[in-house]
Amino acid sequence: MADRSAPSCHLRLEWVYGYRGHQCRNNLYYTAAKEIVYFVAGVGVVYSPREHRQKFYLGHQDDIISLALHPERVLVATGQVGKEPYICVWDSYTVQTVSVLKDVHTHGIACLAFDLDGQRLVSVGLDSKNTVCVWDWRKGKLLSMAPGHTDRIFDISWDLYQPNKLVSCGVKHIKFWSLCGNSLTPKRGVFGKTGDLQTILCLACARDEVTYSGALNGDIYVWKGINLVRTIQGAHAAGIFSMNACEEGFATGGRDGCVRLWDLNFKPITVIDLRETDQGYKGLSVRSVCWRGDHILVGTQDSEIFEIVVHERNKPFLIMQGHCEGELWALAVHPTKPLAMTGSDDRSVRIWSLIDHALIARCNMEEPIRCAAVSTDGIHLALGMKDGSFTVLRVRDMTEVVHIKDRKEAIHELKYSPDGNFLAVGSNDSSVDIYGVVQRYKKVGECIGSLSFITHMDWSSDSKYIQTNDGNGKRLFYRMPSGKEVTNKEELKGVQWASWTCVSGVEVNGIWPKYSDINDINSVDANFIGQVMVTADDYGIVKLFRYPCLRKGAKFKKYLGHSAHVTNVRWSHDHQWVVSIGGADHSVFQWKFVPDRKLKDSLHIAPQESLVDSNSDESDSDQSDVPELDSEIEQETQITYRRQVYKEDLPQLKEQCKEKRKSAASKRRERAPGNSIRLHFVHGYRGYDCRSNLFYTQTGEIVYHVAAVGVVYNRQQNTQRFYLGHDDDILCLAIHPLKDYVATGQVGRDSSIHIWDTETIKPLSVLKGYHQYGVCAVDFSADGKRLASVGIDDNHTIVLWDWKKGEKLSAVRGSKDKIFVVKINPYMPEKLITVGIKHLKFWRRAGGGLIGRKGCIGAMGRADTMMCAVYGWTEEMAFSGTSTGDVCIWRDVFLIKTVKAHDGPVFSMHALEKGFVTGGKDGVVALWDDTFERCLKTYAIKRAALAPGSKGLLLEDNPSIRAISLGHGHILVGTKNGEILEVDKSGPITLLVQGHMEGEVWGLATHPHLPICATVSDDKTLRIWDLSPSHCMLAVRKLKKGGRCCCFSPDGKALAVGLNDGSFLIVNADTLEDLVSFQHRKDVISEIRFSPGAGKYLAVASCDNFVDIYNVMSSKRVGICKGASSYITHLDWDIRGKLLQVNTGAKEQLFFEAPRGKKQTIPTLEMARTFY
Repeated sequence: MADRSAPSCHLRLEWVYGYRGHQCRNNLYYTAAKEIVYFVAGVGVVYSPREHRQKFYLGHQDDIISLALHPERVLVATGQVGKEPYICVWDSYTVQTVSVLKDVHTHGIACLAFDLDGQRLVSVGLDSKNTVCVWDWRKGKLLSMAPGHTDRIFDISWDLYQPNKLVSCGVKHIKFWSLCGNSLTPKRGVFGKTGDLQTILCLACARDEVTYSGALNGDIYVWKGINLVRTIQGAHAAGIFSMNACEEGFATGGRDGCVRLWDLNFKPITVIDLRETDQGYKGLSVRSVCWRGDHILVGTQDSEIFEIVVHERNKPFLIMQGHCEGELWALAVHPTKPLAMTGSDDRSVRIWSLIDHALIARCNMEEPIRCAAVSTDGIHLALGMKDGSFTVLRVRDMTEVVHIKDRKEAIHELKYSPDGNFLAVGSNDSSVDIYGVVQRYKKVGECIGSLSFITHMDWSSDSKYIQTNDGNGKRLFYRMPSGKEVTNKEELKGVQWASWTCVSGVEVNGIWPKYSDINDINSVDANFIGQVMVTADDYGIVKLFRYPCLRKGAKFKKYLGHSAHVTNVRWSHDHQWVVSIGGADHSVFQWKFVPDRKLKDSLHIAPQESLVDSNSDESDSDQSDVPELDSEIEQETQITYRRQVYKEDLPQLKEQCKEKRKSAASKRRERAPGNSIRLHFVHGYRGYDCRSNLFYTQTGEIVYHVAAVGVVYNRQQNTQRFYLGHDDDILCLAIHPLKDYVATGQVGRDSSIHIWDTETIKPLSVLKGYHQYGVCAVDFSADGKRLASVGIDDNHTIVLWDWKKGEKLSAVRGSKDKIFVVKINPYMPEKLITVGIKHLKFWRRAGGGLIGRKGCIGAMGRADTMMCAVYGWTEEMAFSGTSTGDVCIWRDVFLIKTVKAHDGPVFSMHALEKGFVTGGKDGVVALWDDTFERCLKTYAIKRAALAPGSKGLLLEDNPSIRAISLGHGHILVGTKNGEILEVDKSGPITLLVQGHMEGEVWGLATHPHLPICATVSDDKTLRIWDLSPSHCMLAVRKLKKGGRCCCFSPDGKALAVGLNDGSFLIVNADTLEDLVSFQHRKDVISEIRFSPGAGKYLAVASCDNFVDIYNVMSSKRVGICKGASSYITHLDWDIRGKLLQVNTGAKEQLFFEAPRGKKQTIPTLEMARTFY
């Protein structure tokens, strides 16, 4: 069977060729370590010229378009484009995230700037209002926000000499801003008669309220306050894109290719014309300048970075080059040397050295280039052009060998045969032309079987066949060199392919995700020796799969960095590297291939932190053989908490009803009764889909939840107090470290978390606005100041709160699959852990975001579903319970050990001062030492161990344990069956509270003489409850089916129970043993009632629209009530037992004579006297 697991080898980004110069400015700086920071595609790059080495920041998901350097020159802020763009502040030394600022801007972040002391950051959005935001970036907190301007803003800067003042400029405006409190107010710059109103591209602030700005016409405008006081005309011959202030003065760079240096009073010092230097060219345009000491950095429109030493200003040093603006599609690797060739719509072909990480040759062509191939001997380089022609160059000196144009549409793929004799050229004309290399590229054959444009081709090792893919996803085979199509598949059986770059075929079935378009994957390349292959797709992702990849849904490792579509990907000749190219970002990425054996050596290296996963997004696991889920967990994941109508909708619905009523004849409304009812006791505990939701309070009471009620139970007095602030089911509960407050989270469209006092039962804080559908997990920090919560929305959003202020501190999308538990690190409140379906992640707070890292399993085990987690005795240690009964021990993010703890899932775990206690589906409570080396004691939850003081009966032995807590010398246990038990450490078990299990409870009957009641539920149990102060369950009986109704006989000796399969029972009310049972219906029995007096008759209503009347004494059906048009909902007997009143689902009120069941019509006045 084919292996669907992800490969164990991986790729590591080693080099990025390029620099984002187009449509960006001021994005190139020296750091404090004299490294150079800039960005390209979705990657922040830190380049060390001294070591010729790059480091990468990979925290973005889309194109980075803005960058700012902190005044201390170590931290960098970068902003990206996208639907929900965010700003990352990161450390240029460690390339790790320090803070994430999100949830405010849309479309993108155009500009960024730090203030003088680096505490605040200003950002400008790409939305229609060009919104300006000021952040306390360390906290991830928005301080102020204001609409920027109706037109684009190009630059923004803090006034470094006046705190709380900013200046922004853009299309035909400049604005001077004042920040007062949280209010940002602008004043427009007054151009007056000193200069023309025009677009301002860049600015820099100086002393005494002076601002210098660069204009579109090449002039520099000098401002005093908000007024233009003078212009420096002709500073540049064209628009000034960049202005950089430093201790020595100012540097400006313009579209004219010049860099000018100015002193502090803006008197000219010198001019450097890059077009006139050795490396210069016509049309060179400067987009970014940074002047530091005697070095100047210059970034150009065409993706170059120059470094200029001031005293040798005529000899700029070119330290980075890349393709210019335009799509990049062509990629080929040299067959024997570590070289990569790329060609682009910028009409240039470039050769890169993969060892020296440098451009070693460049040649400009007449047409945009769409594909490339190198001959087997490495002498010729063939280039396919957008106009349908192709050109062959000599690799040695880039001179032309031949130029041929046989097609009108773009050449999208070409390949040399392994024997070097032929060149196959595939065009968008749907054909492949074959050329003879030795015959000076004379056309020798043509393949014309395709109905769509040719996308990919591969030669067989013996050069006798080629396979092609086209735009329709068709895979065709041709005999070479004639080009005759091969239709007999038998002929191809033994064919070995020299390369595999086709995206269609049995060998690559597994690379296609569900619901993908045939053109979503742009490129594939197989490494036959390493049995892996790499793919490039339209979503900016490079993926690593096993090869061959036969089965759909194969797991993979994924690598981000390219922002838009990745157009091509190739292995180097010796399989040491993978080269990928980006279409829109026109950058070249070089990845180092790290095989399995080297991976083992690097296990101590923590994975790159990122805001997105580095592995398969279809599954958090790279394993193909993740065990099947335990039945209980499977059941739980199927539960939906989404309502058709939420409690929030009720006021609106009531209003609508009122409107309807108004239109009806108005009746005098009766007053509400003077009496009222008060909640006295709740039988039940929610254990079937919750965990760790049961605790001792400071005073020794027990706090838990059931339905929409928070319950504080006094076990000495057997009384309950209730928190009734929720308006829908509570799903989770956490207790404050001081054990006096609890947090409870509920279901709801905009679901809320309530923090309330267990003593006063008063709410202290209500948190809303961030969780959709419900909150499934909450946890307090060790200092009690913070609260973490997880939602049940599709992304299981994790939010960290300052709950007293009601303020959201950070948020992140948690996982596509369900998360069961969140725990805050008791030693470091900035860190937390989440566990769930095939999910365990370690998070740390970074400003307004959270950075997640998956737990590294290594060779220790396999990815498993985690049900519970706790932190251990140091900040690095964590423990998690799995669905297979193991406890995983983690140090930092690494799995160091697993211990078998239970048979079946470990649902609950609790950390003690010295040791742990666990509970599982096997109904066993286990006490462990502090290293999980030894199990000190186990307690099995059995009926035989129940102490005499128990308030009820255990339904079954070894019930599944869902919650465990310790305190007051006891272990508190909550079960899936809705029971709360107290285990004495010496062994006896006391049952305190219990209720029905999962499923709806509909059937309720009170005893005619005694303070007891009966209930029947979908959980297939019939239960008798004591309503007197003992509040306990007196008896329970399991049924073959769930039930929806029950009724005591008038003498209280018999109890009738209607079941969901259409049958009903009459049982002895004391012993619950069967007296008689009947089944005349197939649908649910919805209501059952004995006639008053002697209880001679029993009326049984069903969802079949009938009411059957039975004679209890003779045990026979004596009548059937027909005529209802819908299912029966309610029944009443008249006082004499001669008449039945029936309600139906169609809101009918019907009357039937008993016992025959004949339909009757009764006047309204008569009715009030008849029924009791």
